[in-house]
Amino acid sequence: MAKEKRFEKVHSDGAMSGCEIWVDTQTGVQYFFHASGYAGGMTVLVDAEGKPLLYRRTPDAPEY
Repeated sequence: MAKEKRFEKVHSDGAMSGCEIWVDTQTGVQYFFHASGYAGGMTVLVDAEGKPLLYRRTPDAPEY
């Protein structure tokens, strides 16, 4: 039986931009990731109150 992946990429903004949104499959928390050259960074996405944004898959969501 294959082990389920902890993180899933749910959005990618263009081939060259390096901006992606990843979701923790166990908690639903969304993370923003940006890569540029040899550097990159990831941070949690939060709402106006500072609470982590949770991901809810819609039926028409594309696969990345």
